[in-house]
This record gives sequence, structure tokens and C-alpha cells, in this order.
Amino acid sequence: MSVVEVTGLSKRYQTLTAVDGLNLSVEAGEIVAVVGPDGAGKTSLFRALCGLIAFDTGSAVVAGMDVRTDMERIKPLLGYMPQNFSLYPDLSVEENLQFYGGLFGVPKDRYAALKERLYRFSGLAPFGGRRAGNLSGGMKQKLALSCALIHEPKVLVLDEPTTGVDPLSRRQFWDILLSLRRDGATIIVATPYMDEVALADRAVFMHLGRKLAEGTPEELRRRYRGRIFRLAVDPTAEQMTRLAGIEGAAPYRFGAEVHLYTPADMTADRVRERLAACGLTTPVEPIAAGLEDVFIQLMGAQ
Repeated sequence: MSVVEVTGLSKRYQTLTAVDGLNLSVEAGEIVAVVGPDGAGKTSLFRALCGLIAFDTGSAVVAGMDVRTDMERIKPLLGYMPQNFSLYPDLSVEENLQFYGGLFGVPKDRYAALKERLYRFSGLAPFGGRRAGNLSGGMKQKLALSCALIHEPKVLVLDEPTTGVDPLSRRQFWDILLSLRRDGATIIVATPYMDEVALADRAVFMHLGRKLAEGTPEELRRRYRGRIFRLAVDPTAEQMTRLAGIEGAAPYRFGAEVHLYTPADMTADRVRERLAACGLTTPVEPIAAGLEDVFIQLMGAQ
């Protein structure tokens, strides 16, 4: 059963089309990751879903209710976490939770139990009296998530909640999301990290307001066309230019190595020959496509 249904949604800012006829369906109890570069339309989509901006055409339905006409009834069902830290830095952890609990009308007797539950799974209990502005990046994001959860929403909309957070804190944050999903929550989350996308039930790749692809992580990996060879080399700019000159191949940096995208009939021996002609001698390893490889290929086709 779809809890969120977006049909033909478009949002324009003067001459810029941020979301362009987007369709999206999210089932109850699943995590859907939304991926795209800056300007892809992710934030505009999320803000439209939460009734924070009006959209121009199309429709958005949450729990069977229209966002345009039933937002007051939808609000208690939604938990929204914006991209930038938006809590009160001069308030303590507990004061922020109290504020958001009051904002959503959480009864005092219920609030106490909810606070303890949120403290327990977020690890915030030792920091209850600390000012939010003095928390680490990971703890700030856990507090922001806790504030979004204080009224027990059915649907969470999270806009890049782990951007800039250290790897351990990112993993802990996703452990919380997976626990929430097991408890029945529906989660829509934007992320730039493909290791997080791999943990989602489904992913949506976006670019320039449009949907490039959608599917489970495994379905998306199978969409890759061609072969990929990993080159254990950190090339100079001149060498990258030479690699780009190999017919039918496209090189992309992945840290201190290169992924060379080639047609499906390319072999490792032929890659080595072409590398030698470019003045490069390096180990060549065929590898399976990852989600980032698929995304890069889809972007390159635009």
C-alpha cells in the first residue's frame, strides 16, 4: 500500500524548473533513498511533500490525503528533518525535545516515555543538559532526528541527514533508521553516499528535477551496460586526458584510483595495450558495477 504518492509534480522558481513532472510512490514500511547532485530537485520535492512550499502542477498524496487541501491533517503524520541544522543552539538537548514536543501537542505523560525511548536509541541521554550548539556533528543530527520523531510520525522525510558527519556516526544514524523501519516507519531520505543507498529498500536517482532511474539497489546495479576496469593509479591531469582519448572508454577518478568505463566487448588485455600507448603501466582489474558507477553512466547519458 502506498503511503506517499507523487504524480506529475512540478515546481518552478521563475525561469528554473526544480522538479519536472516527477512521479514517486513509497510503500508503507520501506526506506526510499533519493540521490542526485546539487540542483537535482531533492530539497524542493521534500519541501513540497511537507507543505512548506507550493508546487505548480501535479499532485502529492500522503496517507490518502491531498497535500494541497489536507495539510493540517497530514502534519501530525510527518517528521521532517531539513538539510541544515535547524534546532535552537542555545537550548539544551532536553529543552529542544520539550519545545518540539509542545509544538506538536505531545501530552506530558506520553512525552516522558517518548523522551526516554529517543534517548535510549540515539545515545543522547548523557548529553541531555548540553547545549545543542556544543554537540558534535553526529550528535546534532541524532538530536534533529529525535526532534522529528517526538510526535511519533508515520512518515519521515530526511534531507541529507548525514552529510558532513563522520563514517561511524553515519553508520549509527542508519542503524537507527533501520530500527525505525523494523518498527513500521516509512522513510524517504536524500543522501549523497552510495553505501547508504545500498541499505535502502529502493532508490530514486534524480537529475535536473527528473527521475533518471528507480529500483532496488540490486536492480539498479543490473542496469549498468558495458564493463568497468579498476586502474590502481592516481594519474596526472595529462594522463587523465590521455585516458579520455581511448576510443569508447571514459575514465573517472575514485579516490586514488580510476574506474575506466568501456564497451561490453572490451578485454583487460586490450585495456593494457591502450594504457601502454598512453604511457601508463598499471594493474588492470575487471570489477562489477557499483551504484555510483550506474549513477555516473546515467548522468553521462543526459
